Order: sequence, then structure tokens, then C-alpha cells
Amino acid sequence: MFIDHIRIFAKAGDGGDGHVSFRREKFVPRGGPDGGDGGNGGHVILKVDSSTDHLRQYHFDPKLIASNGNPGGKHKKTGKGGKTIIGKVPPGTVVYKSNASTPQEAVQLERSEEGIDLEPVIDLTEEGQEFQLCEGGIGGKGNVHFKTSTHQTPMEKTPGTDGDQGVYYLELRRIADAGFVGFPNAGKSTLISKLSHAHPKVANYPFTTLQPVVGVVEFPGFRRCTLADIPGLIEGAHANRGLGHEFLRHITRCRMLLFVVDIAGSEGRDPISDLQILRKEIKEYDEELSAFPWMVIANKMDVEGADENLKIFEQRFPKIKVIPVSAEEGEGLDDLMNYLDNEIGYKG
Repeated sequence: MFIDHIRIFAKAGDGGDGHVSFRREKFVPRGGPDGGDGGNGGHVILKVDSSTDHLRQYHFDPKLIASNGNPGGKHKKTGKGGKTIIGKVPPGTVVYKSNASTPQEAVQLERSEEGIDLEPVIDLTEEGQEFQLCEGGIGGKGNVHFKTSTHQTPMEKTPGTDGDQGVYYLELRRIADAGFVGFPNAGKSTLISKLSHAHPKVANYPFTTLQPVVGVVEFPGFRRCTLADIPGLIEGAHANRGLGHEFLRHITRCRMLLFVVDIAGSEGRDPISDLQILRKEIKEYDEELSAFPWMVIANKMDVEGADENLKIFEQRFPKIKVIPVSAEEGEGLDDLMNYLDNEIGYKG
């Protein structure tokens, strides 16, 4: 199960209360106040960790709650601070804060006609990057702080302050170095299963891939890259037809777009028309996205008519890099691997 956007509840720890006590020792009459301060509450921090490529862990436990600070003690002892909790997120996670204060309120707003308001907070992109989502409360002051020359036995103390809390939305934007773009049944799932260790479902019907599948491709010299088999695009996707925006937002962070076309036209489609429609849909969705580096993978070269169609295709797009392959038979995959290594490979 691939989770790429989710609602979570985050709560930093409350500060511990200050303490009221007086020094009581033998031979020390009227020892004075010695109540300590409360400990600070723990923070909630998000940390970018490239070892994860999804938000699935928050599907089962959609909350990040830090512990409270302990109250102060006698002998001027400060209470133990609350433990900070760190939530790991993959690179490319965008954080939004909602106008809801509780998960229940968020659900009500989502289902209402007004909807829920989301404010962008931060875009987490760099490995090891940390962001303090909620700040812990400050510990209260013990009565030792309230002693004066005219007020020798203070009974005052202050409570700890509440830690920040809120409902946040996490959205994963960058899921891979390169994304396969193509119509349903163009062979993207088969291709990624042959190039990597990913095992997507493969079948001959539209929208086989309902969720993105990410695979890691290994190159010689301990080099690697990640590829995403993203749900098949259809005409009108920029207007949110089909899977629409659910698909298109995933490729806004890929370093490169790999257009997979059925060069044999085995589904009764024209590969030239397919590429033109795909390019148009991406440009309609995001002008900047259409300027990303891209190339074409001419798939299904093992099917009758593919050779002739490839010649026509290359004549129509003479300046575009085209690599002919047969994902089913494994033909041309070495050339594709070498190209990907040179373009987007990196030390793993």
C-alpha cells in the first residue's frame, strides 16, 4: 500500500508545573523556599530520511505526540524534560497546517461544503533536514524565584505552558528521480519490474496501476536511481479527469520524465498522437513541468509493425532521444540502463 498524502495530529508536550516547598534540615531554621522549576515539554520534529519513500507509517498511527515535562521538586530540582518525538518523512514532503484543532474537527470540515483550509508550512527536500512542527511548553517557575527581602515564605508558583498542537497534512511530491509517463497498457509496469526489484501488478486493462510504484535501479559501481511507475494518464488529466491530479502532482519533483509509448500501436492507438497528447496534458497542468528533461521509450518492439512505426516516429521527432525496447522480451534494456546511469545515476 503506497500512501502519499495523509492527515496527522501533532502535539508537543506541556511544560511541568513549578513546585512549592521549603528547606527543612536539622540546624537550618527557616531555610527558605527551595521549590524547583518544571521541565520543558518535548518538541515534535519532522526529519527527512531517504530510507523511506512513502508515508505509510502514519496510516496506521496518524499522530505524533511528545511527552510532557515533569513538575519541579524540592531542593531546587528541575523536573525532567519531556522527550522529543521525531517523525521521519521522505524527501519531497510538503507540510500543510489546517485550520482544525482536532482530527474530529478536520473530518467535519473536510465533509462540509466550506471544506478545510490548508496553509503551506514547509517543503522538506534535503536528506537529514529537520523542522520543528510543534514547540514544547515551557516549565513553570518554582517558589524559589518569588523570594524577596520582604516576602520570605512565598507560596507562589507558575504552571507550565501548553505545548503546541494542531492537525497537519503531509503530501509526498517527489517520489523518484524519474517518472514513467504513458497511457494505460503502454507497458510501464512491466518495464519497471524488469529494471528494478519492484513487483507491480501487470494486466491488460486500463488503470492496472492505481497507486505509484517505486523501484530502485542498481548500476555498476554502487550507483543507483529510483524510478516511479505512476498511474496511467488519460486525455483530460490536467482537468482532473481519471486519476488526473493524483497522477500529475507526483511528477512535479522528478528530475526527468520518461515517456513510454506503445510503438506498435497494439491497443489501436497512434504512438505519435499519444506522445503529443501526453506532452499537452503535462503542459496544461504545469508550464514549468513541460520544460523538464525528457526522452521517449519506444516499447513493444517485439510486436508486429513496431519497426515501421519506429521509423515514422523518429522522422516526426528527429531531435528527441528515443530508445526502442521490448520490456516483455528484455530487448534494449541494457541501452536504457546505460542511458539512465549517465543521466540520473548517483552513488547509493
